[in-house]
Amino acid sequence: MRFGDKIKEQRTLRNLTQDEFAGAMGISRRTLCYYEEGKTYPQNRAFYKKLADYFEMDINYFLTEDEEFLTEAALKYGRRGLSQAQSVLEQASALFAGGDLSEEDKQAFMQELQELYLDSKERAKKFTPKKHL
Repeated sequence: MRFGDKIKEQRTLRNLTQDEFAGAMGISRRTLCYYEEGKTYPQNRAFYKKLADYFEMDINYFLTEDEEFLTEAALKYGRRGLSQAQSVLEQASALFAGGDLSEEDKQAFMQELQELYLDSKERAKKFTPKKHL
């Protein structure tokens, strides 16, 4: 389940409207809509803690490895980095369609892929003109 789906599920289980929940979290309704639709992710890691505290849940429920990877890509490389990271995850997930890999092997593959992506972005900085950073 994706981050936005998790928020929406917890919000609706507690019969909260988007306006009520957004107000309680200190964000705009539009921001909440973007989160729930999967268009954006919180850029501040403290927001995940705030969510976990609000719903009285473990932070790891909201901060899975994919969300952590997407958040890091967005923080380091902006919207373009986030878009590229989402594309990497989608394409890699397609590799597993109908496959027989265990969840553990899939997770190990995805972790390695995420590390390679972030490493390659760092290495590319050396060759990117400063005006494009």
